[in-house]
Amino acid sequence: MRILTRRMVREKWQFSRPVFAINEQGVGHAVYTAEGPERTYSLIAFAHDLPASKRSDRVIAEAWDATYALFDGVPDDDDIARLQANVPYQEAGRVTASELTLSRSNKSVRLWAHVVDSLAQGRQPDTEMIDKVGYLMRTTAVYGSGKFGASDREAIAERAEMQAPFQSEMLTVFLIRTFVRDLVQHAANLQGGEDAVDLDPAIARSLGIGNSTGLGMAPFLINHPVLFNNWIMVREEAIARVRSIRLASTAEQTTFLDLVRRNSVLVESWHSDHPVQQQKIKSLRHDIELLQAELATLELCSDYVWNQLVEWSATTLSEEGQELVLSLLLEPYSALVDGLECCMSDSNSDAWRIDGTMTVGEIRDLIKRDFDWALSLDWQDQAHCARAWYVSEEKLEPRLGERFEEPIADYEQALAPARDAASAFVALESYDATVAVAEFLLQQPQHRHTVRRAQLSKIAPYGEIRDNTISSELMPIDMLRAKLAFFGATRFDPRSDRWVRICMFAGAPYPEELVQKDWDFWVYPD
Repeated sequence: MRILTRRMVREKWQFSRPVFAINEQGVGHAVYTAEGPERTYSLIAFAHDLPASKRSDRVIAEAWDATYALFDGVPDDDDIARLQANVPYQEAGRVTASELTLSRSNKSVRLWAHVVDSLAQGRQPDTEMIDKVGYLMRTTAVYGSGKFGASDREAIAERAEMQAPFQSEMLTVFLIRTFVRDLVQHAANLQGGEDAVDLDPAIARSLGIGNSTGLGMAPFLINHPVLFNNWIMVREEAIARVRSIRLASTAEQTTFLDLVRRNSVLVESWHSDHPVQQQKIKSLRHDIELLQAELATLELCSDYVWNQLVEWSATTLSEEGQELVLSLLLEPYSALVDGLECCMSDSNSDAWRIDGTMTVGEIRDLIKRDFDWALSLDWQDQAHCARAWYVSEEKLEPRLGERFEEPIADYEQALAPARDAASAFVALESYDATVAVAEFLLQQPQHRHTVRRAQLSKIAPYGEIRDNTISSELMPIDMLRAKLAFFGATRFDPRSDRWVRICMFAGAPYPEELVQKDWDFWVYPD
């Protein structure tokens, strides 16, 4: 998200709303354009009158309060008519390569009604109520990369503004947030007439776009080891650069201390009904208190102070607190780390080709290096292989089932790299170490994907999840959080071990505000 907003500020993107054809029932369409130095993108938003009985966060829903497409360019009347006949139906419709994303969202009904009623009556909404929820609408999907006929990622990957991962999806959400603000204001104006007031800009900025994410996101990290590696590698490189700084300037110290303070405000706004996450939030708040106490006595002008702080956190704070420290340390050093964003995408398509000349011994060494922990597990123990990933016939979405309780084993997807690595390692033991792996795979092709992953690990050392993805103790939401964290999501709120709600762009400026001041730290409440 912040890669996108930094670029829009730096390049002085221009925004407009050429169409806002929403009637008194809140039904119609709107168009929002974002014009960069070389290209223009347009969000086409369709607002619907959704009966309460049809409102659902589940991916299998068939109707929504609003549906969207991000158009490559500026749509004409024919484009809008075509999209109006398809986008509201999502899976049942089809789009073209002119569309980069497809999305849909539902209202947070109680907060929506409260904001509309308040503005219509001439007063601002209750900020405590807003802080508790954080958004007026939440998306249940932002599809791209060829979904339902949309443009493939490869068609836009070389564009400067789209080179970093998920920039079209982030632009979609950024513009959806603007549409939602305008739509709630429109509803309030219609209801209140002359008595209605405009939503306070500061309150509007505090509102993000919610998102409900389920199991569909979890396999992504397994299926894209090079991309995931690049994200982690960039982060590790950024952290290493900051830890190697000998002396922090006064300005850098001031920025860090200010963001620690502001981050404590952000964390105080996080809420969850999930007991595991409640404990994590509690631990994090305690960690922040410990961090502030440490900073009160730490000599920030001493040599390698940031490295000292990292080492202190590793022995004092929970994992939540350690991750917080590492993230905050990057903030004063945009000039040092922001350039790494160009390394986050995966453009190495040839890496997926298996090198058949590699020897069996080399493959075994690679598997042992990355999966030594898995080779010692008893894979006959049901606890270690209790789950199975499969794809639902109805929605073509990933699902996770109980292997020994449901008839799903025959439909299992290759999403258990640890188990499969252990199986391949045993099979490789019967071959001479000097034999080419091509000969092994000719005889045992079921291990192709494991050999491919082992070879990829040479260029993607961070590509594998060091955990059992089919264990009875698996928490899929941990995989969801890993990906969502890189998006820049906040308010991580698990609703079960398999789906989660988060907030996106809360605190960010709206299009007309981008050039008003320095917004680089918009994620932290001021």
